[in-house]
Amino acid sequence: MSPTLIVILVLVVVVALAAGAWFMFRGKSLRHRFGPEYDRLVGDSGKAEAERELRERIRRHDELELKDLTPEQRERYIGRWRALQIHFVDQPDEAVREADALTTALAGEIGYPTDNDEERLAVLSVDHPRSMADYREAHALSTSLHDGGEASTEQLRRAMVHYRAIVTRLLGKEAQIDEPTPRSSNA
Repeated sequence: MSPTLIVILVLVVVVALAAGAWFMFRGKSLRHRFGPEYDRLVGDSGKAEAERELRERIRRHDELELKDLTPEQRERYIGRWRALQIHFVDQPDEAVREADALTTALAGEIGYPTDNDEERLAVLSVDHPRSMADYREAHALSTSLHDGGEASTEQLRRAMVHYRAIVTRLLGKEAQIDEPTPRSSNA
């Protein structure tokens, strides 16, 4: 065997190993970044299709012009959320529908798409992948309520908890959406 042929064979093996390692790293990177969202997509459509979809989500996300909320906008959404929690006591189904609308409006104000539910959920998953299963569950319940469906009080309560989690993430860590407990003046 000629030395040139040996060098070519070694190069082919090295390139094949490098390509395999790159594809494996890329898949592990997506799995780490998207967590349960990665697993859901792999279960629905297979690994190759899921990874293609997640790379496409990242590309679409990178094209967005996301912006931080002003303190005034943040306070307005916190106020709306607090009012929704109070409204839940008397009209839980209506409060869940309003929580869905508030979440969509908040996402839109930040710069996420709002025209298409699946597109919004997909692009939000780039920044908030671990919240998407809960958000999808809450949104599906809200959609069924819009279509005349019924839900138990426990399902409605769980939907509000899920909405509170995504609203908190969208507003940022410094947002305190739950009413602070008043301090007793008898101290």
